[in-house]
Order: sequence, then structure tokens, then C-alpha cells
Amino acid sequence: MKTLPISRYRFFQKLQPLSLLKKITGKTVTGCLQVFSTSGAWSIYVEEGKLIYACYSERMFEPLYRHLQSLSQEITTIPREINEQLRAIFETGIENQSIPNPDYLAICWLVNQKYISPGQAAILIEHLALEVLQTFLVLEEGSYEFIPESFLDDLPKFCYLNLRLLVEQCQQRGNVHEGYKREVDERDSVIQKDNIQSPMNSRQSYYTHTKPRTEPRLPNIDSKRYGSQYVNANNGYQQIASPSADSKVYTIFCIDDSPIVLNTIKNFLDEQIFSVIGVTDSLKALMEILRTKPDIILLDADMPDLDGYELCSLLRKHSYFKNTPIIMVTAKAGLIDRARAKIVRASGHLIKPFTQGDLLKVIFKHIV
Repeated sequence: MKTLPISRYRFFQKLQPLSLLKKITGKTVTGCLQVFSTSGAWSIYVEEGKLIYACYSERMFEPLYRHLQSLSQEITTIPREINEQLRAIFETGIENQSIPNPDYLAICWLVNQKYISPGQAAILIEHLALEVLQTFLVLEEGSYEFIPESFLDDLPKFCYLNLRLLVEQCQQRGNVHEGYKREVDERDSVIQKDNIQSPMNSRQSYYTHTKPRTEPRLPNIDSKRYGSQYVNANNGYQQIASPSADSKVYTIFCIDDSPIVLNTIKNFLDEQIFSVIGVTDSLKALMEILRTKPDIILLDADMPDLDGYELCSLLRKHSYFKNTPIIMVTAKAGLIDRARAKIVRASGHLIKPFTQGDLLKVIFKHIV
């Protein structure tokens, strides 16, 4: 007998997926619709009534691997071993980590590494959304909730898709009731046109980037799984060894008087993407930062001798660090703390205690 996660022990009821989608197509609706059943969970993210991402918990990475394998046949920038890289970095051991959507982080990483363009990411997301909607629209029983704030809020957005048109495409595949078009208010179904052709058919979707007409299409191909070993970050205090020179490695400079916090950060960040430097002495760290010139700086707000706010102020006076992301790591972020951070031009906050998901979210927000 299969044991269900605690999140799925809910009062199930008869569901009308089309009606649920209708409720989130309004221009004022932003957030995540989460639907749970005994077979899995669906997450449908919308911003002002437009779909920006959708995923199914039981098949989060398999469709991504499959479409990337197809895309790699036409785009030379995608490495042959890309699926193995994604599995090692984002998927392995994810059950024990609190990252809501590692698959979306993987897409952000692909764009950031310049393996795919933002326009290709938009096409990829549309294909994934179609697969998710096809499984969602045949759901008969479950429970649901709408969350106004979501994990994707501070991450890059690659497309804004019209839900009605996506459902119509599913109709053409013979999976959805024909009444959805009539249910959706025409006022909410108007799409922002940017003269961009959808890769699936002649209908138009709204993308935020580039020109999908010139991007390769993603034909459906057979599913294939890949395996690899997971590489943990180094536990020591020395700079983590860099991976291959083929992809960019981001230098993360962490200043905290607690070795435990520094170790936690290093263990949370994969060495294939990040080179982490940890320093406990804020006075010594200043010269080391000037020498290293990191891509992002994590500062403990409360340190002896030179606290994070003072150090941030000094760094902002240096011409090189005027625009470098500086994140204040603190156990408190009240009005006074946020005001102090704004005065010294800190880029954001990371609240202690933080999860791996919290850390990755703030990093991807400022380096992607």
C-alpha cells in the first residue's frame, strides 16, 4: 500500500478543473493554484491571470529531460550530458530539501548558463504546461487551495500564457471538454499580442522575450531517464574547487561569525555552479572581498567590530561594488532593520534560520 505524504491527507471532493481554471484567469489574480489528489499534486502559477508555469509533482523532471533531449538535437549550446547535470544539481535528494519547484530553478539555471535563450525557455514552459494541463483536466476528485504568494514571485519570468488557448490546444488533442471556451469571460481571454507565433500551432501566446518563431520546436519523443552521482558541497572553509570551464561559476562571498552558518551555506550550494568563500572576521573580509570581486555577497547583519550594515556601506562606496548584490543575513527583519538596510543600499534579506530553498531563491533572484 502506498503511503501518502501528510499534505495529501485532505477532505477530497468532486472537482471541476475547468471551473477552477476559470477562477484564476482574471486580470487581478496572481498566485499559485495547488490541487491535491491521491495520485499527485498540481501547481499552476499565474500572474494577472496569465499562466507563467505549471508542474505535476509525480512527473516534475521527466518531461523537462525529454524536451531538453529533443531541443539539444537542434541547439548546439546544450551539452549532451545536460540531463545528467540537472539531475545531479537539482533533483537528487530533493525529497529531503524544502525547494518547492526545483524544476523551475533548473530552467532559470539553463538560461543563466546560456544553454538556452529566454525565448526557448518560454517555448519549453508552454510544452510543459500543456502536459500538466492534460493530466489536470481529467481530474475528478481532490482538494485545492489558492496561495497569493508563491516561490516563483522573485524569480525571472519567461512567458505569460493564455489559459484559454492552452486548454483549446488540449481540446485538439481530444482530452478536454469543449465547454471551457464558453465558460471563460471574453474580457479575461484577451491576450497581449506581440506578433509572436506559438510553436504549437497558429494561435498566439504572449511571451516576454526574444522571437520564438526562430527557435527550434520541441517534438514529442519517447521518455528516457538518466542517472548520476550527486556531488555535495565541500564542508571546509577554503574556496570550493571550480568545475569545468565550459559553464560560468558564481563566486559567493559569505561573511558570518558563525562557522555553522558558513558550513550550512556551503552545503546548500552545489560546487558545479557556485564557488563559496566563507570568512568569520568582518575586518579581514573587507580586503578579501576587494581581491576576490565576488558575484554576490552574503553579510551577517550582527557581527562584532564591523557589522554587516557598516561593511555594506563601505562596499557601496567602492566603484566596483556599486551594483554587486549584497544580501543581509539576519535573524530579524523588522521595520528598523529594513530601513537600515535600505540606507546602506543592501539588495535584500535572508532571514535566519533559512532553508536551502530560501537561499537558492534569493541567489537566483539577484544573479539570473
